[in-house]
Amino acid sequence: MTKLNEWEIKLNNFLVNKAIVKILRCPVCGAKVEHSAENGLKCVNSSCQTTFPIIDGIPILINDSNSLFSRKDFVEKKKTFFKAKDERHFIRSIKKAGRQLIPNISKNIRAKKNLTKFSNILKKQNMLPFVLVIGGGIAGQGMEDIISDASIKLFETDVSFAQRTKLICDCHDLPFDNESFDGLIAQAVLEHVIDPYRCVEEIHRVLKKEGLVYAETPFMQQGHGGRYDFTRFTHLGLRRLFRRFDEIGSGAICGPGMALSSSYGCFLASFFKSKLAMRFLSIFVRFTSFWLKYFDYYLIDKPKTIDCASAYYFLGRKSDRAISDRELISLYRGLT
Repeated sequence: MTKLNEWEIKLNNFLVNKAIVKILRCPVCGAKVEHSAENGLKCVNSSCQTTFPIIDGIPILINDSNSLFSRKDFVEKKKTFFKAKDERHFIRSIKKAGRQLIPNISKNIRAKKNLTKFSNILKKQNMLPFVLVIGGGIAGQGMEDIISDASIKLFETDVSFAQRTKLICDCHDLPFDNESFDGLIAQAVLEHVIDPYRCVEEIHRVLKKEGLVYAETPFMQQGHGGRYDFTRFTHLGLRRLFRRFDEIGSGAICGPGMALSSSYGCFLASFFKSKLAMRFLSIFVRFTSFWLKYFDYYLIDKPKTIDCASAYYFLGRKSDRAISDRELISLYRGLT
């Protein structure tokens, strides 16, 4: 896949922005929004009239009464899930080079293949599919080809300002009209929301008929979102979360090798209190356990991995029916 040239990037951004204007809705009441005199957005519903600021060109469409965050948090640029660091380019380059020299203990074995399948199905259904990314401020693993594909209109949202954030919104109240998107991607998001079931209902609502969803969630992973880390899903737990979708594919994406490495690191970390010590420990853990993740290339399809993987994925198509819990347990693929 070749990278987009400058003209293709401008055309893609124009098409996306034009499409977003038509489908943008108030996250409080669901009515249309329009530009206000204060250079923000305002709900047109006379009984609502909520205003939403635009900060550095990014609209802040948060329902304060139903979110962990408030619009004021973003106006004041407080840290939400994470805070993008304001660093000079050469400092970022040095840090990036340093990180590349240190082995990583995580390995998502299936994301690239899964997302290729997701995009291929989408493009068969629609020549110019419109895809929403939740938690997309920083590109997820395996997203490179989709990002560089000029035939896909991609719109990234998040609850933090980041490199790719185009709009701030909370998944509990997606500020878009019903049946607006052909596809939706949520990588490592649903473990960080208060009510994942409500969020998936919102995902179902904003997808068009037969729209596709691709989601990844952790299972055998320790806390990694600080105070914003709430839920883990087994393979069947994730399937039940997307019970109103027909399954195209599901399974492990990060195996037991990665889970073991992560557990080893957290075991050692539990002996320390200093953040500085934790940073040095993190480097030590990476150098001494990174090799464990390579076992996952062999283990990823083993039956027991479905019970003890580090993370799972679900690829599905929007449906009018929900699978029953009896159907759910019949889908078990592990070893007991």
